[in-house]
Amino acid sequence: MKKTTVLRKAIMERRAVVVPGCHDALSAKIIEKCGFEAIQVSGFGLAGSLLAKPDVGLVQMKDVLDLTWNIVQAVNIPVMADVDTGGGNAINAAWVTERVITMGAAGLNIEDQVFPKRCGHMAGKEVIPAEEMVGKIKACARVRDRLDPDFIINARTDVFAVAGLDEAIRRCNLYLEAGADLAFIDGIKSRADIERAIKEIKGPLSVNLMDAVSGVKTELIPIPELARMGVGRVSIPVASIMVMHKALMEFFTALKNSPTGILAGQTQWLSSFEEFTTFVGLKEYRKLEEEYLPKEKLECKYK
Repeated sequence: MKKTTVLRKAIMERRAVVVPGCHDALSAKIIEKCGFEAIQVSGFGLAGSLLAKPDVGLVQMKDVLDLTWNIVQAVNIPVMADVDTGGGNAINAAWVTERVITMGAAGLNIEDQVFPKRCGHMAGKEVIPAEEMVGKIKACARVRDRLDPDFIINARTDVFAVAGLDEAIRRCNLYLEAGADLAFIDGIKSRADIERAIKEIKGPLSVNLMDAVSGVKTELIPIPELARMGVGRVSIPVASIMVMHKALMEFFTALKNSPTGILAGQTQWLSSFEEFTTFVGLKEYRKLEEEYLPKEKLECKYK
């Protein structure tokens, strides 16, 4: 079964399929190894890992596409791209959609913020007119229908913080009517808001639990409850980059403060060299060398 078909089926079942965010190919591979069904590329994570900058529209679209390609190639489960505002107008968004589909992604998020955009849980957001976003979605949907009808277009609105839930629901329905498959109200607050959105939106709803630990803008609700409510997808977009930041800060702080300058025997800090190289496939590449390199070359290389 195609990855797009797998993702579409999971979302349309409205069982709150969990799609964690990754910030690079390694974090994607780890998420897959831990048993999740699909992965979301995190724009917040890309900005943090690539540039060590906040998610305020600084990452170039070429870098987004290149990094997304790396992530798609690293895993065997569906990957949803994050194309922010689509790289410009409807024409740009259609071109980006074609690129994302042809690289093997299973879906994308596109949002109605003004460029330069920012993380949905930051203050100071602005949105474009709904009619302009409708044009972007129609253009993306035409590309989807031509290349892979199962590809998922997740239409995100950031209008909740600007104009409230009524306008967010109105926009979601406009975007679904224009050809989106999934609607996402970023920064939605409460259980009651989510329940109302599910009731009034004419398609599956995506809910963002941010890091699955702290509420930030949206109330933390257990996944089984969201499934019972009929949520289509649950994204946990920033956990990977936040976990990495905390782990690196704690390790290098301990290393710097160690009287000996080392942490001998404290194996709790990290994977072993063998564990990590096995995880990233070193043994498989060694087998390829044995299969394809001349015997005398191998003997010289590994003597």
